[in-house]
Amino acid sequence: MPFAPVLHAEWIKIRTLRSLVGSLVAVLLATVAFSALASADADDADPLFSVFFGVNFGQIAAIAFGTTAVASEFRGGALRLTLSAVPDRRRWFAAKATAIALPVLATGLLTGLVTLLVGKSVLGDSGPTWTEGLRGAVGCGLQLTLMALFAAGLTAVLRSGVATLSVLIPFLLIVSFVIGDMSSGVADLLPDRAGQVALHSTHDGALGPWTGLAVAALWAAAALSAGAWSVRRRDA
Repeated sequence: MPFAPVLHAEWIKIRTLRSLVGSLVAVLLATVAFSALASADADDADPLFSVFFGVNFGQIAAIAFGTTAVASEFRGGALRLTLSAVPDRRRWFAAKATAIALPVLATGLLTGLVTLLVGKSVLGDSGPTWTEGLRGAVGCGLQLTLMALFAAGLTAVLRSGVATLSVLIPFLLIVSFVIGDMSSGVADLLPDRAGQVALHSTHDGALGPWTGLAVAALWAAAALSAGAWSVRRRDA
């Protein structure tokens, strides 16, 4: 079966599952709401990160989206039915990843733009420049997309949404911050921290805005590669 109809089928699955639509809405609402709160209490040290602080919470919703989209295939024999229609497992998994990435990217870019407008309205003249802000908005969209894909790949390996969220949520909320307090250099290489370098006005680490996103992309690519291998090698 050609790639286009496989992608269309995966898109239908996503848009008809209420929990996935709710996760996309949560990405927008969580990011904008927490960013607005951070902007209202911001200092002048890093106005750009104050504007986009809510990405820390929005990426949890993005992870839930990527996890749920893949985990639904491992319930009730759904994957066996899917593979009976699309025997090429690599093509199916590529379509699944694409169907996850596109709506998250669109939502992420919209979220970044809305967050920027809200943040600049709150901060006024003390906010980031438009050049910095637009870079942050694009970085916001890309980071949310990469975290959703990272979660999707890990879910394909673990074959369980509960297991994936049990690993990623504590990691984001606890482990990443602990490592960051102990060694900022190591923390910069973690998937959630690397991509967020683009959301800072200045950064003292070795990574820049785009190299940080590249590191996050490598994490996502590694997780997707592992997920594709797992789908190919293991029984449905």
